[in-house]
Amino acid sequence: MTTPSAPADDLATAERLQHGYRQILTEIRKVIVGQDEVIEQVFLTLVAGGNSLLLGVPGLAKTLLIHTVAQALDLRFARIQFTPDLMPSDVTGTDIVQDDPATGQRRLAFLPGPIFANIVLADEINRTPPKTQSALLEAMQEHRVTVQGRTYELAPPFFVFATQNPIELEGTYPLPEAQLDRFLFEIILEHLPAADEVEVVKRTTAIQAPVFSHALTGPDLVAFQQLVRRVPAADPVVRYAVDLVRRTRPAEDGAPDFIRKWVLYGASVRAAQGLILAGKARALIQGRYHVSYDDVRALAHPVLRHRVLLNFHAQSERVTTGQIVDRLLEQVAPPRSAL
Repeated sequence: MTTPSAPADDLATAERLQHGYRQILTEIRKVIVGQDEVIEQVFLTLVAGGNSLLLGVPGLAKTLLIHTVAQALDLRFARIQFTPDLMPSDVTGTDIVQDDPATGQRRLAFLPGPIFANIVLADEINRTPPKTQSALLEAMQEHRVTVQGRTYELAPPFFVFATQNPIELEGTYPLPEAQLDRFLFEIILEHLPAADEVEVVKRTTAIQAPVFSHALTGPDLVAFQQLVRRVPAADPVVRYAVDLVRRTRPAEDGAPDFIRKWVLYGASVRAAQGLILAGKARALIQGRYHVSYDDVRALAHPVLRHRVLLNFHAQSERVTTGQIVDRLLEQVAPPRSAL
């Protein structure tokens, strides 16, 4: 989609997205200090129609950030605290017996669970057993849930944001690779600079009553998701994204030596899809109507780092997936005729 040939309604929607993103940043900053890159990745998740995993130690406002985003967008928010005794029905809902006042007979009625929201926060998702974790899989991928053989559609827009604490790993259940692969991004929250921490302390120890203007709403996000998929990606850019992903696989021809040495399993095709889809969203919020190599490279870390499984040698040498992605970007350069 180039600017001269794009339909007028697409251009208007793109301009609304760019303007709306700036407004949403302003709204979120009423509560959240700093974390601009994190906020951008959360917004890209929304307009790309994906789900994301937030990783950070306690106290970095992971829950507050997602709740604030839901408030700023006027979306229905649900938070599920994942614990070892949480059951799948606590997430999806269950059938209950009710009296029918018209007939006087009892019947089964479906009581929806917290998954029936626009933004679902799966807090500390790795603290619940795999059986309950898997209750999210169908919702994340198909935007529906099946209970007692009956399928219930989830109203759009629908997003899952899950949080994990990288410390205190005792008593946790690592997410299986199949579930990790369904997260578009792994978003890492770091400690703020000193000046921002001072501002956080000042704000949170005073009276707070932010009022949001709702610059964008759910229907806007649905329209943006459709627009993102109409943004074209040139064949060389798609091939570059696919090449990056394929080079993460140690059994692949042309895989770098460090991949063969340190990586047990590489990323799946979902990673390449994520690079291009999120790249389209990133291009739009920056006022461009095509995906560039820079978009792919800028998103390589959040898209790839949770999809690359390291082996024992990497763990013993304290090699991280971030370092793997850095070296991959150094070795796999885009074509010289960069877009």
